[in-house]
Order: sequence, then C-alpha cells, then structure tokens
Amino acid sequence: MQVRSGTLIEWLVPMAFIFAAGWVVWHMPAFTLTFFPPTDPSEFDKLSALFGRVDVTPGLSGLFGGTADIVDWLAMIFIPILIYIGVRTVRRAGMEFESWKPADRLAVFIGRITMMLIVCLTSVMLYEVMLRYVFEAPTLWANEMSLWLAGFVFLCAGLYAMQQRSHIRIVLLYDAVPRWLQRVFDTISTVLIVTFAFFLIYGGYGEAFDKFYRWETFGTAFDPPIPATLKPMVLLIVGLVAIQAVVNLISDWNKEEVHYGGDDLDEDEIARIKAQVGTDGVGDIDVTGQHVSAKD
Repeated sequence: MQVRSGTLIEWLVPMAFIFAAGWVVWHMPAFTLTFFPPTDPSEFDKLSALFGRVDVTPGLSGLFGGTADIVDWLAMIFIPILIYIGVRTVRRAGMEFESWKPADRLAVFIGRITMMLIVCLTSVMLYEVMLRYVFEAPTLWANEMSLWLAGFVFLCAGLYAMQQRSHIRIVLLYDAVPRWLQRVFDTISTVLIVTFAFFLIYGGYGEAFDKFYRWETFGTAFDPPIPATLKPMVLLIVGLVAIQAVVNLISDWNKEEVHYGGDDLDEDEIARIKAQVGTDGVGDIDVTGQHVSAKD
C-alpha cells in the first residue's frame, strides 16, 4: 500500500459520502413507502406524515410511481459509487498498519469517513455553543445531532481500530510465548469474535429490522431517527469487525514474529518529540522503565 495520505480527494470523497448517505438516511421513509409500504393503514399514515415533516424537497414529485424523488435517487446511486472511489483512492498514512487487502481498504476508508464525522460533530457543537452563549438563541437540534453523530463515530471507529490492531489488548503473556502459540491465541480470539458477532446478529436482527422498518425516532423536538439507524448499524459494524478479524488472522499468519508491547513505536514521532523537548527534557530511566526529567 502506498504511504501517502492527506490528498484532496481523501477529504472530498468521505465528505461527499457523508452528505449522500445523510440525505438517504433522512429520506429513508420515502424509499420504504416506495418499495415496502406498510400494510397497516395506521402505520402507513404515520410513516407518510413523518416523511412529510422531514422532506427537504417537498416540491419534487416521486419517481417510478413512488415517494422518492430525483434527488433521493441520485443520492442513493452515488453511495456505492463514492464507496468504490474511496476504496480505490485511499492511501495509508505513515503511522498506519501495513496491511492492504480489499477488506483493509474498506476499513481504512470507513476510518476516513469517521475522521470527517468528527469534524462534522465538532462543527455542530461549536455552532451550538456560539448560538447559545453569544447570541442567546440555542437550537433544538444540535444536542440530538451530536448524539447521533457520536454514535456513528463510536461504531465506525471500532472497525478502524480492529483493522489497525489498535484495540485494547493485554500482551504480557502474548509477547512471551513462541509464534506457534501466538497463532493459537489469535485463532481462539478470532473464533470468539465471529461467534459473538453471529449470535448478536442472529438475536438482534428482528428488533433492528422492526425499528428500521417503522423508522423509530428519538421522541424529541428535533426527533431524529436514532433508534432506526443505530440499531441496524450496530449489527452491520459488528459483522464487519468479525470479517476484519478473520482478515487480520490471515494477514498475520505467516509473520515470523509479532509483538504488541511497544516495538511498533513510531521512531520518527519520538525523534520529533525529543527535538521539541530538548536534550534537557529527559534523563535516565527509572525503575518503572520510564524516562524521568533531568531536572529531577
């Protein structure tokens, strides 16, 4: 994988994906009414009223005899196109893990989307703070929007952490055993992850589908569809994490030596920190193995 990150396209594609996916999510009732309208009249009326309240383009008529208009369809079409472009154009940064299978590309692209979501989350919070404390005109939507975005950030960051092998692990025993036994440990952990994902998806699919189909909302003034989106998203991300765990096992299987106890530190970053601190900033190593200040 090429070590070159931060190009303009790596900013634009994730942001375009967030915009397209956000549009589709916000107008998802239109697609439900188009393809799978509820048979219960009360549920149909409820979903229609919800869509009428949140529709951003009420002046446009639906296509193909449905409720979704041309903008909704364009956003839906752009989602797989942007995923393909993003997966093809993403580049590994210098500090990222050197693994580059197709599943790794997808996980890294989702990581880039997560980074852009953090930018969006921060912008929403700053906007709310400015309106609340400067103009004394707080919004009705910023708090729920922050919760909504933070939920997606939390879930997507978990997949990226799995791909980067940066999740929390206790390596005291792992680093002390030979490589063949490390492979046994890796296999056991992967089997446990896949088993957990299977039973979670198997047991939670019904509830998640029900919330998604009814488009359950949060019940506030802004009333975003947090339950309808995050419940299915949990199952999707857990499934992708399980797949990524299998990919990690295959990718790392033939490695002669694997240690996670600090041998993978970024030497360039350490050199930059030392240059900023100066030669007097650190001294001898104490009994805990940590550097102590020379002034101490």
